[in-house]
Amino acid sequence: MAHIPATSLGNKNKKHFLGVPAPLGYVAGVGRGATGFTTRSDIGPARDANDVSDDRHAPPAAKRKKKEEEEEDDEDLNDSNYDEFSGYSGSLFSKDPYDKDDAEADAIYESIDKRMDEKRKEYREKRLKEDLERYRQERPKIQQQFSDLKRNLIAVSEEEWANLPEVGDSRNKKQRNPRAEKFTPLPDSVLSRNLGGESTTAIDGRSGLASMIPGVATPGMLTPSGDLDLRKIGQARNTLMNVKLSQVSDSVTGQTVVDPKGYLTDLQSMIPTYGGDINDIKKARMLLKSVRETNPYHPPAWIASARLEEVTGKLQMARNLIMRGCEQNPQSEDLWLEAARLQPPDTAKGVIAQAARRIPTSVRIWIKAADLETEPKAKRRVFRKALEHIPNSVRLWKAAVEMENPEDAKILLSRAVECCGTSVELWLALARLETYENARKVLNKAREKIPTDRQIWTTAAKLEEANGNIHMVEKIIDRALSSLTANGVEINRDQWLQEAIEAEKSGAIRCCQAIVRAVIAIGIDEEDRKQTWIDDAENCAKEGAYECARAVYGYALSEFPSKKSIWLRAAYFEKNHGTRESLEALLQKAVAHCPQSEVLWLMGAKSKWLAGDVPAARGILSLAFQANPNSEDIWLAAVKLESENAEYERARRLLAKARASAPTPRVMMKSAKLEWALNDLEEALSLLEDAVRVFPDYAKLWMMKGQIEEQKNLLERAAESYNAGLKKCPNSIPLWLLLAALEEKRNLLTKARSVLERGRLKNAKNPLLWLAAIRIEIRAGMKDMAHTLMARAIQDCPNAGELWAEAIFLEPRPQRKTKSVDALKKCEHDPHVLLAVSKLFWSERKLQKCRDWFNRTIKIDPDFGDAWAYFYKFEQQHGTEQQQNELMERCIAAEPKHGEEWCKVSKDIANWCFKTEDVLKAVIRNLPTPI
Repeated sequence: MAHIPATSLGNKNKKHFLGVPAPLGYVAGVGRGATGFTTRSDIGPARDANDVSDDRHAPPAAKRKKKEEEEEDDEDLNDSNYDEFSGYSGSLFSKDPYDKDDAEADAIYESIDKRMDEKRKEYREKRLKEDLERYRQERPKIQQQFSDLKRNLIAVSEEEWANLPEVGDSRNKKQRNPRAEKFTPLPDSVLSRNLGGESTTAIDGRSGLASMIPGVATPGMLTPSGDLDLRKIGQARNTLMNVKLSQVSDSVTGQTVVDPKGYLTDLQSMIPTYGGDINDIKKARMLLKSVRETNPYHPPAWIASARLEEVTGKLQMARNLIMRGCEQNPQSEDLWLEAARLQPPDTAKGVIAQAARRIPTSVRIWIKAADLETEPKAKRRVFRKALEHIPNSVRLWKAAVEMENPEDAKILLSRAVECCGTSVELWLALARLETYENARKVLNKAREKIPTDRQIWTTAAKLEEANGNIHMVEKIIDRALSSLTANGVEINRDQWLQEAIEAEKSGAIRCCQAIVRAVIAIGIDEEDRKQTWIDDAENCAKEGAYECARAVYGYALSEFPSKKSIWLRAAYFEKNHGTRESLEALLQKAVAHCPQSEVLWLMGAKSKWLAGDVPAARGILSLAFQANPNSEDIWLAAVKLESENAEYERARRLLAKARASAPTPRVMMKSAKLEWALNDLEEALSLLEDAVRVFPDYAKLWMMKGQIEEQKNLLERAAESYNAGLKKCPNSIPLWLLLAALEEKRNLLTKARSVLERGRLKNAKNPLLWLAAIRIEIRAGMKDMAHTLMARAIQDCPNAGELWAEAIFLEPRPQRKTKSVDALKKCEHDPHVLLAVSKLFWSERKLQKCRDWFNRTIKIDPDFGDAWAYFYKFEQQHGTEQQQNELMERCIAAEPKHGEEWCKVSKDIANWCFKTEDVLKAVIRNLPTPI
């Protein structure tokens, strides 16, 4: 057998892979099913690859390498290698000399760098801060992720903290602590055993039950007796509980009172009502304390401190503070009044009584004392006590008198005027309570005591008027003025006029008239008298003092009897605020002084006619004829009076006389109109032919001639009449409109357009001609042409309300509101635009808004008949009967005369006898409802 060396055997047993590097992707144990695992030390902290590096988890070799690099950098960046100009890295030009140019250049570059740095500094810092915040939001640390949960731990109570389990596995706690004591609850039958009627109240100390009661039996210790008494244990427990309650409870008077039901209510009442910052309260409290300590005799500081505590809910502290203030300042009535306010009613009486003792001359304190009393008898007692200390206080006397009945009040006032002889109010109050004779005596005494007051004199005048001595009123007022002037009192005209207004409101008509007549001329220049008196009368009328205004007009007319303007103003005043009798009496005086004033004659005749006294109206007009023989207005008024009363023959005779004596265009027109109304067309045409020869430049004659010919269906002659009229009156817009309407009626649309175009050339910027052209296109179905014309018209007449009103409804329904806004911007106060907006609201069924806008329209222009008609139709559909009647009365009072739809009815010769009410009802029959 061959011998094998030992070394050879060892090499044979050695594995071939030992000492050889592991192949790529090799994991130990994979072949036998094991899986590899990694720890945090293998992969480093849980951070992103782009996260800020953290060297705490770097391997030691990396740490050493980084440290060496830092040391090398430090060696390069130490102070020995630093140069002031070239820095740490050296300079390319270190060998060249450094001269002044280099220094200047460096200074400039440095200033530029500094400037650029300052410009970008704020932006750079803001950008850095935003990047940092964004980075923290995108990659928060673990402790930041749990910060909200940590914040919620403040709500955990101590008991919950104590109940938290210890760190570790609670399942193995028993195995870890085998010596822990075990307690097993025993049934109640063991504690209260009743076997065979026996009961026991003691526990044997040797039994296991003694250890169940803490403090009774302790293991390892001997008890004095073997048995324990359960009753004594219960009594001891109750005693201990009572002691603890006594210690915890608050005792003020030596007794302990616990109200469990009212406890929460008391807590609620302690919550302060002040909602401001608590720091502000503390600052204010400190400041006020400093003021009080610096100057304790300054009452406002104490009052402010008390009110601060009151606002914060500390009422008792406020009361204590204010009482301390009263002790420091016993003569301050403000402090005492504040103290009484803060105290409850019962305590407040004591406080105010103390204040009255300290300051017996304070009226306010006595008034407060009376206010605190609830019984009238007690109030009287307080006031009388106060008057003993302050007999010259008018306020106390007045308050005391108000508490008494008339008889006692009279006695009190008699004493009051003795103590307060200069008080006008007390004298006047006493005079009102006395009889007539005694009141005269009282007022005479008052005049002696107070010779400079006008109220005593005016009261005396009112007293005489109330007792029927009318003749004494004016004497007293005259004596008043002379007496006051003698005593050096300046007569203020405005104050006396105001006194007259007050006298009228109190029913003393003669007194107010006497005052006006006495003072109206005082202090006015000669040339200003007329205008000043007219202004005075208007101001009196505005305040509702119509008798004063009437007295002013009467005095002015006595000074200026021939001034027609004053007579007219007085007549209009009587028409608006007086009676028919007063108006007619005034007009009789007016025509006597101003017989040449036709308006006054006509007003008198109309008043008689409206009252139904036609013969009296004729009489007035006949007198007017005598005073004004060739007056056109009086002739026409007489004609109207006769025609309105169906006296057509008398009207014809009057017109014939008028044509003979005063052949004016209006007389000729009224003559033709009467014949036209009576359907005598041939006579009317004959009159108009004569009239246009004599008065060719009066457009209404041409219009009437053409309309009558249209009515007779003589369209060619009517067109000739209109054209002839336009040659003489090219500026008459109604003539152009009538001719265009006639051509349209003859189906000559091109000719109608031509007429309106010629009219616009003759009368530039006229909205009515533009409107007629637009409506012709609409009626012809040419809406596009109508829109084009509307745009040109608004450009030519940007402030024409008629065009804007038409433009609103020319638009499609959705665009109408926008158009109305544009119209209101251009024509805010135009009645046509306001009416269009009202109709727009009506079409949208916004009824209240529609009613408001209708009211707005008729307020701006009461003469606009179309607005009244649409408004009345609206009320008929959506209003009550009362609203309809009120609107009708308002319309009759306004007597509208203009408006497109209104004039179509009122100017129609068939309706020549229509009153306002009839016209209104006829107009609404033809009005369409807005859609």
